Amino acid sequence: MTEGAFFQDLAILMAVAGLASAIFSKLNWPKVLGYIAAGVLLSEHTWGGGILIDMASTQTIGQLGVVFLMFSMGLEFSTSQMKALKNVTVPTALIDTIAMMWLGYTVGTRIFGWGMVPSLFLGAAVCDSATTMLAKMIDELGWRTRTFVGFTLGTSVCEDIVTVGIVALITGVANGAGMHMGDVAMSMGGLGLFFLAVIVFGMVLVPRLLNTISRHHDDEVLLLLILGICFFVSFIAFRFQFSLALGAFLVGILGAASDVRVRINALVLPLKSMFSAIFFVSVGALVDPGAFLQYWPQILVLTSVVLFGKFFNCTLGGLLTGQGVKTSVQMGMSLAQIGEFAFMVALIYISTTGDAASPMYQIVVAVSLLTTLLNPLLLKWSEPAGTWIDAHLPERLHAWHRSYRSFLIRAETAKGESSTMRRIKGNVVALVVFALLNFVVALAGSMLDEIDWSRFSVFFEAHDSFFFTLMVDVFVVGMFAPASAMSRSLGINVWRLIASSGESRKGEAGARQMVVMVIQALTMIFFFAEMTMINVNLAPGGKWELGILTVVTLCTAAFGWRYFMRLGKSAAIHFNEAMGADERRKRLGEMMIVTVPRGAIHQLHLDVNSPAVGATVVTLNIRAKTGANIVSVKRGSQVIRHVGPELEFRVDDILMATGTGSQIAALKDLLGIVAS
Repeated sequence: MTEGAFFQDLAILMAVAGLASAIFSKLNWPKVLGYIAAGVLLSEHTWGGGILIDMASTQTIGQLGVVFLMFSMGLEFSTSQMKALKNVTVPTALIDTIAMMWLGYTVGTRIFGWGMVPSLFLGAAVCDSATTMLAKMIDELGWRTRTFVGFTLGTSVCEDIVTVGIVALITGVANGAGMHMGDVAMSMGGLGLFFLAVIVFGMVLVPRLLNTISRHHDDEVLLLLILGICFFVSFIAFRFQFSLALGAFLVGILGAASDVRVRINALVLPLKSMFSAIFFVSVGALVDPGAFLQYWPQILVLTSVVLFGKFFNCTLGGLLTGQGVKTSVQMGMSLAQIGEFAFMVALIYISTTGDAASPMYQIVVAVSLLTTLLNPLLLKWSEPAGTWIDAHLPERLHAWHRSYRSFLIRAETAKGESSTMRRIKGNVVALVVFALLNFVVALAGSMLDEIDWSRFSVFFEAHDSFFFTLMVDVFVVGMFAPASAMSRSLGINVWRLIASSGESRKGEAGARQMVVMVIQALTMIFFFAEMTMINVNLAPGGKWELGILTVVTLCTAAFGWRYFMRLGKSAAIHFNEAMGADERRKRLGEMMIVTVPRGAIHQLHLDVNSPAVGATVVTLNIRAKTGANIVSVKRGSQVIRHVGPELEFRVDDILMATGTGSQIAALKDLLGIVAS
């Protein structure tokens, strides 16, 4: 593959993708279909010869599209929205993905006669509805405020998450060439540990790092930092034989937990547009139009399974979670499709197994195209169809459904759990997470120990076990302090639960102290046993190395206890702040919607030297720091009247602000405006 041939292929890809996007945008059709159509025109199957010189290189570049697509999808992930809708979206998504996974696998093995691995990928390909396409069509119809839309998009996002995990799992199965249940369980455990490590460490470190970097107002640094993290985590996922999509999606979630989510999304958008276009063109270039005619019975069978299966599953999910008949029917009809994720699953199958001759790819792409074309019609028909079914449902079924919904409401109301019990569960979960993080770090140390470091340093290679064991031991010892504090909190809460159940109050203080000491002692014994097991398998065999490790570990524990305690508290604060980012943005947005008080509106001009340029309302924390209100922003001929928390200020913006004299003075100081 020469440099000239590579750039020739890239030039053809970008030119055809640009032309296709212009045509399909003019026709108001989904541009994804245009990219795939362009790929079909470039396919060697269409003309009998290849226009592109090296399709393998093109597909490798197209994998970058997978990374950017999944990273952008993670950026759109809203924890607060999912919390509000979780009682509907999570059960519906689980019902649909499990049922469709079984249906796809069964169709592959029993009807198409395929083996286990292609049938598993077929099941994964039909699991997930197309979130991006669905959201675009809902926006075009102006239906964002309708009741079923929140449930539909929330269910689709949940399916994205579940399907990413499924793809990661079956990729491991495919690489293992037929795993047994024990191997599958190991893959599931590895997937869970990877997910836990990225989320916990990431939530503590990444949002805070992004917020700090954003204060320098350097978009280049911010973009390179988040993309560096994204590709590094994706590479780790790949080395663990998970999919690239999993790592990119998780880093997107970490970026969404920062205060600069909108800014990151805007920076990544051009790259996402470019590489996702190449990805979909490469998908189309693998399509064989003749195979559509050859496999049309299988395509029709699978299309019917997707349409009727997803409609039934999602409608059933809506009804079982207490939604109305019309809302449930609309959920089912709008989610009865598969989209871009199916293309990615099919392409991952080819890249993982090397089975380019399998008809699975051609069938999945054809079914995805058909259901995508039908989905706008189903979405429009869902309104009259839901109304008609609701009106013609027998009264007996209506009465049963009303009784069932009232039962759910009563059960939810009566489900109250004591605050003490909730705190106990939280303490136990935290201790389990601490123990798992110790295991993850030990596993990482073990993997690093197996690498050949002789090219870096002969001395380091000779003693790498010592250095990596020391790294692991320092981390595990550091976890003893927060684990001790958490176990003390657990002991206090357990005593509160015992005392509230009628325990005698005589000698209460002594009994309370005894409960706390026993739970703390058991926790420390458990963590010490874990540390011992880690060192047995990881520590070097030399006596002097073991001696140094023991001394350093004991000194670290003795002199670093208070430091580790403060570090644990700080990490917990940063984690909770990241998890509550959506609620914080929402509160700040509500604070910005104010009634203009009596008095003058001050106009504040931002010049190129203002520290506010490139920052947002939430990063500057204007309301909390100054007490002033930004009523609107004049940007050229445009007036932005709703100043949300993520509005990014630009050079020459004119801010309309209200407040007292001291508040306006504080605002000028924050914005770097010299008082006149």
